[in-house]
Amino acid sequence: MQIEEARRLLAERLGGGPGPPSPESARAVTARLAHPDTLGPLVRRLSAGDLDLAECTRLSYRHVLGFDKLLLLAGAPRFMLRVHFWHGRAGGVPEDIHNHRCAIASAVVRGRVRMECYETAANGVPATAYRETIDGPGGAWRLRRVGDARLRLLWTEQYGPGQSYGLAAHTLHRVVSEEPTVTLFLETSPQRSVTDVYVRHGHRGTAGAGRDSSSTTNAAPATDGRVADDNSATVSPSVAEGSVTHGSATNSGSPMDSGSAMYNGNDRSSGVLRSGGAERAVPPPKTPLSPAVYLAELDSLAGSLGY
Repeated sequence: MQIEEARRLLAERLGGGPGPPSPESARAVTARLAHPDTLGPLVRRLSAGDLDLAECTRLSYRHVLGFDKLLLLAGAPRFMLRVHFWHGRAGGVPEDIHNHRCAIASAVVRGRVRMECYETAANGVPATAYRETIDGPGGAWRLRRVGDARLRLLWTEQYGPGQSYGLAAHTLHRVVSEEPTVTLFLETSPQRSVTDVYVRHGHRGTAGAGRDSSSTTNAAPATDGRVADDNSATVSPSVAEGSVTHGSATNSGSPMDSGSAMYNGNDRSSGVLRSGGAERAVPPPKTPLSPAVYLAELDSLAGSLGY
């Protein structure tokens, strides 16, 4: 597939209306682009230099969880198409429960991931709730503690090669990858400027952990929302509007309160944000991948797809 053809397909399938695209439309176009006969030629053209290398590498970096985020096509604010390389190293930082700023979709190219979806519930496990913002594209994560909450696991699903899922912006979830894995990840138009993040008590999380740099909000009563295709799922919002304890997220995206800059007002000893029973490790700054690393990973992916 040609680069401009991929851009046109994304723009066409995601629509240009005032409302956000549906999780299913995001999932369907991501699944199509992730097919080896589509993704292989596209990645090979990008690895050969048919892209704005400076812009792509500026927004590509090693995530705090240990996977590499490579920008393929920038179409902000309507979409950002990325490849995620999960290296499957043992002992990595577990991903926190979170949502996103927009509807997202992911398709597994190789390897396997486990998706867990949650909702707030009075009989759930205790957690500490945070409000997260990002200082612009590629910027630092900033976090503010907003209170306590309880979360209940709704369901768990495994996704392997050729399988895909879409998530509504407000769906609370976490993704686990325990083996080398490559996913194609699509961010759609932002619906707000903040993200909800929950650290379960007894777990030590990492700021920015797992938010595929699009992150987002609340939602409606849980429904499975599966689509008919056995190799895909579209997840409906899983948290009732306004149900997050002590200040659930809204669409206002209001700026952080004065004095609530990153980790202010909390114990920062040993680089950890402490808040009751849950801890947040201070993340390292985002460092863009070098052009050599970026192109080498694209070249490896194209080769593994037969191109």
